[in-house]
Amino acid sequence: MNDTTHARIGLVAATAAGRRHADTLAAVWPQARLIEGANVADALRTAWAQCDAVVAFLATGAVVRIVAPLLDDKRADPAVVVVDEAARHAVALLGGHAGGGNALAAQVAAVLDAQPVITTATDTVDVPGLDTLGWPVHGAVAAVSRAILDGEPVRLIADADWPLPALPPNVHATDDDTPDGGYRLLVTDRVVPADGRTAVLRPPSLVAGVGASRGVPAAEVAELLHRVLAEADLDPASLRCLASADIKADEAGIRSTADTLGVPLVTWPATRLAAVDVPHPSEVVRAAVGTPSVAEAAALLGPDGRAGDATLLVGKTARAMATVAVARHAPRGRLAVVGLGPGAADLRTPRAVTELRRAAVVVGLDQYLDQVRDVLRPGTRVLSSGLGAEEARARAAVAEAAAGRAVALIGSGDAGVYAMASPALEYADERIDVVGVPGVTAALAAGALLGAPLGHDHAYLSLSDLHTPWDVIERRVTAAAEGDFVTIFYNPRSRARDWQLGKALGILAGHRPPGTPVGVARNASRPDEQVHLATVATFDPAIVDMYSVVVVGNSDTRLVGGRMVTPRGYRWRS
Repeated sequence: MNDTTHARIGLVAATAAGRRHADTLAAVWPQARLIEGANVADALRTAWAQCDAVVAFLATGAVVRIVAPLLDDKRADPAVVVVDEAARHAVALLGGHAGGGNALAAQVAAVLDAQPVITTATDTVDVPGLDTLGWPVHGAVAAVSRAILDGEPVRLIADADWPLPALPPNVHATDDDTPDGGYRLLVTDRVVPADGRTAVLRPPSLVAGVGASRGVPAAEVAELLHRVLAEADLDPASLRCLASADIKADEAGIRSTADTLGVPLVTWPATRLAAVDVPHPSEVVRAAVGTPSVAEAAALLGPDGRAGDATLLVGKTARAMATVAVARHAPRGRLAVVGLGPGAADLRTPRAVTELRRAAVVVGLDQYLDQVRDVLRPGTRVLSSGLGAEEARARAAVAEAAAGRAVALIGSGDAGVYAMASPALEYADERIDVVGVPGVTAALAAGALLGAPLGHDHAYLSLSDLHTPWDVIERRVTAAAEGDFVTIFYNPRSRARDWQLGKALGILAGHRPPGTPVGVARNASRPDEQVHLATVATFDPAIVDMYSVVVVGNSDTRLVGGRMVTPRGYRWRS
């Protein structure tokens, strides 16, 4: 429960002040509700039974005494956050990082303007917990986690290059998985003998293809699947999904097995399955369902149809009414293209921070990296370069992701607006997963400072002719002028390009009244931000540099109270 979007949150309060605080949360989170009972203990027990998380406006000791008899399994128990009477502190009592208690405490604190209190060791020293990486983890989790925290040597042995987040320097990657009495962190789908110094992360590498006769019992599918995995020394915790033919999408026995395992059921048309080369095709199966293979072909196609990334580990194994095959799918690198916003930390999105902390490698312009170094986890590898190296940064980020790593490529504003997303995706291919993280653009930051200049249709134009010929830029400026668009100029003026802005403004002046407002926002959202307002007739391009965004109004834009305003309609036109 790492966010409040879908969780059922129970609020428990005993006093008037507690109820006021609960009402504040309920007003922000529609899925949160005040739980009533015969008394506060009864209300807390009801919330525990009915909700994914509980926020109790009570004394910590009282909450401990009430919930102690209810504790069962930290993976299933609800997260519990305790808030004091004055709403000064939000204490993550239960749930920690894996159960979402820490995240909930932070979210409660943000709403109530309180201080989150988090005592989980890995969170307090900024080390990712082994049970927060998104995969099942088995074995000596507590012992290995303590070794990581204490700075003791821990060997990281992975069957393949999975996109793990940054781990501390005392965690050393190696190919030698021989037990030597030291601590080990294994990343594998193989069954591993348990010992007191090895934790095992289970990556989602396995896909089980399932074929079955109509009406197959779920017990038969589950028994065959577990037997096949056990005989191959494969752990079911690494199952990514079950896969089958489209005609089996409603087969209750297969779907029930997937639900019990907590994995999705993916199905494919017979034509897709028939195109997969398998070792054991069957003409009998082709006659029945239109493909010579269901189990093997579905296992190889997996969740995303990339049979070339898979290796068949277990060929089709049949029982009376079911057939199972198992394939291992190669890991894919991960590239997050992250927009940092215009510069202010509080305009950086939570998703951007999450991706930066998830990455093992962060690539970016040196001055942008300086903005986020405090966010990165210890052990993060940083690839920094200066202005003019955009293509090299894009290639480096893609190469790192193609090698199986978790990579964040950063840009200012929104990474897709005159920034790094475009060059990176020109080089990215199907070997990697790409995640786009939007950011607050420079134009939006400038617009907020200037007033409401973007209230109607507007056009973004870069005046840099380093990548676009000037005659193309000039035609586009003319089109924006003729179309009466509010016009935002990026890269407006530099030492080497000092005439383009004046030329562009001259084009716009031919289609705008002389009194049309022009606004400049320099270093928007940063400590030395500056705002300048003028008109098309009075504007001096010499005040502009590459840290500026220039906004030229349309023929209906006005100055109202010292702010640029473009009406949503043309009702002001005289």
